[in-house]
Amino acid sequence: MKLKVENMKVVFSKKDVISDINFSVEKGEFVSVLGASGCGKSTFLKAIAGILHLEKGNIFVDGKRIDNVPAHKRNIVLVFQDIRLFPHMTVAENIGFALKIKKVPGEVRNAKVKSLLQQIKMDGLENRKINQLSGGQQQRVALARALAAEPEILMLDEPFSSLDENLRFDMRLLLLDIHKKYHMTTIMVTHNKDEALSMSDKIALMDEGRIIQSGSPEDIYENPVSYKVAEYFGDASFFEGTVGKGKFRSPEFMVECSLEEGEYMMMVRNDAVEPTEGDDFEFVQRIYTGKEKEYIYQHCVTGSKIRCRNNGKKTDSLPAKTSFRFKSEKLRYYKI
Repeated sequence: MKLKVENMKVVFSKKDVISDINFSVEKGEFVSVLGASGCGKSTFLKAIAGILHLEKGNIFVDGKRIDNVPAHKRNIVLVFQDIRLFPHMTVAENIGFALKIKKVPGEVRNAKVKSLLQQIKMDGLENRKINQLSGGQQQRVALARALAAEPEILMLDEPFSSLDENLRFDMRLLLLDIHKKYHMTTIMVTHNKDEALSMSDKIALMDEGRIIQSGSPEDIYENPVSYKVAEYFGDASFFEGTVGKGKFRSPEFMVECSLEEGEYMMMVRNDAVEPTEGDDFEFVQRIYTGKEKEYIYQHCVTGSKIRCRNNGKKTDSLPAKTSFRFKSEKLRYYKI
């Protein structure tokens, strides 16, 4: 195990910002820390890096405790959201800065910088000043500078937030390529769900200073442990109702289930539902994302909306009014 965090607690102005986090990362894993703004993601990384003081808890790397080790001796590099490159230095000088501090001989340093420039596809730009680079190029230089330090753990705080969609995609591919090449333990903070789902071996979802679920992208998306997790990932409709005598009942639906009696929220993703004969719902909106067509129906009495896929049918084949049937294995229920 590369990284282990036990009972982490961070306090600002007598307020708990991070509360009792227990988390582990295996060597070579790519982990995304996901969550809404202000949930404690960046604070979590800064505490691991040693920039912030722990009120409580321990941090271990390869079984050795490091929370009592100064930040500059932890061999953990954090790439900040605002990049923080040195504007008075060239690209090559920025990348080689950590090597110069370590007094690596010039010939060795230059060879390392040249190799990194090739990896980030910026060879030939070593003499450029930082203000002569695009946002994507600056992000690449920041990544190369981090790699030059040869960290045991690479951490990135919202690394693509200032880039447009095409550059974000290119940078994702570059980062994953470098991650695999170095087999480096990597932790990335993001609020972008698609980014986390597509890039990660593991996702840790944070809310109000706590990790509320962690696991593989498939598991955390398909099997959210709570209504809060399910709601965060979206792409679903939710219906409140009661369970009794083996059935979930809401004003809109009655569905067979095997749950104990009580109040529940039923989650329905758009691939768990399909139209059937009836007139309980009426068509209100079509959404085309480029990947799929999604159709929104509204309950004729309650006004509740449900989302369904078109399953390849022509638009005019969808009824103006319909009822729905469910794929029971894809439904999820959360006790209220």
